[in-house]
Amino acid sequence: MSCVHYRFQSRLIYDSLQFEGLNITVGELKRQIMRRERLKFCQLKISNAQSDKEYTDDDALIPKNTSVIIRRVPAAGLKSSNRRFVGHQAGLSAKSSQTGDSSLLSLEQLLKTENLAEAKASEEDKLKAVMYQSSLCYYSSRAAALLCTSASGGAQGFPAASCWRWTTQTERES
Repeated sequence: MSCVHYRFQSRLIYDSLQFEGLNITVGELKRQIMRRERLKFCQLKISNAQSDKEYTDDDALIPKNTSVIIRRVPAAGLKSSNRRFVGHQAGLSAKSSQTGDSSLLSLEQLLKTENLAEAKASEEDKLKAVMYQSSLCYYSSRAAALLCTSASGGAQGFPAASCWRWTTQTERES
């Protein structure tokens, strides 16, 4: 039996696909890989691992014992199902909180709000409030107060144990 060694671009280890004959067509290789890896709703781009030549024709022949690299591409006409947070949306919410829109709640008010889902505030401020409220039970009241000031734009981050004295002195000075 003959075989073709393949790996996806994101993997390090090659897998082998066995077939009958001296060559396999690109189309048949794609079908067998998709069946073996249980892939749906995507297209595969196959290129030679040694020469980086991309096989574009499904009728092209790949000789036995060849190493190929597979790239997954979303199928034509389908939108990607991998939805991520878009950076420009965060910029819009940050602008609305910086412009001082009086209808939006401040971060201090959000920290005391029980229902953040229906609160009228920017998404960025809501996320900060959720992070604060979810970790509140793990800190003492002193540490929670420091965390509150850091969440509302005071000190950057939570101070380390070695910084307690420094934080206390700077709080007294201000």
